[in-house]
Amino acid sequence: MSNESETPVQNTPPADVNPGEEPVGDDGSVGKDISRRDAVQLLAALPIAAFLSWPTAEQEKVRNFVDGALRAKAEGTPFAPRFFTPAEFRTARILADMIIPRDERSGNASDAGVPEFMDFTMMDRPNYQKWMRSGLAWMDAQSNTRFGKPFADATESQRSAILNDIAWPARAPASMADGVSFFNRFRDLTSSGFWSSQVGVKDLKYMGNTFAPDWNGCPPAALKKLGVTYAKFDRAKLRLTPD
Repeated sequence: MSNESETPVQNTPPADVNPGEEPVGDDGSVGKDISRRDAVQLLAALPIAAFLSWPTAEQEKVRNFVDGALRAKAEGTPFAPRFFTPAEFRTARILADMIIPRDERSGNASDAGVPEFMDFTMMDRPNYQKWMRSGLAWMDAQSNTRFGKPFADATESQRSAILNDIAWPARAPASMADGVSFFNRFRDLTSSGFWSSQVGVKDLKYMGNTFAPDWNGCPPAALKKLGVTYAKFDRAKLRLTPD
């Protein structure tokens, strides 16, 4: 896989910062205690929930499709998208890998079959097609205007400059509204595809329905973030109440 598909983009806020506030540092880190991938993972909660709301048969169908495409690719048969044009598919792959790059913990979005997941979704849910196609065209138009070449042919720093202008809605200029809307949807779809894949499940270190012999309760940091305390545990409703 070429390096162009592995370029990180510093576009994800830490868990306690809303999109639109300060971005990550130049070293690619997010805050002091949370990695950029962890932050994207937190942002992925809603899109993953949306994917899990699909009928079970549909979830199995897309996962089987993606797994089959990845096996075929490993055996030397390139994936032939049904929705994306070759140029669009290249752009979608690069953009997805900028959102979730490969690191020491796991593979990137392409390794998880996210581009193939997207192609299946576009065909399975035609109402997604318009925003995807127009959004990819917007990315190319921005890149052509700024740098004289399509997004996929731009340099790493040029691509990151475009994404950093649309990944922070609260500070994005009105002229970037279409790009902001597209990026939000694309990021959500990337998250859904990645964390519902085998690579993503391993990234989450999900162990399934495993018996835990020892349970020491929710970590204090998590309780503080949620604004609850065990001191006010509602035994009647079996739930924590606000502090």
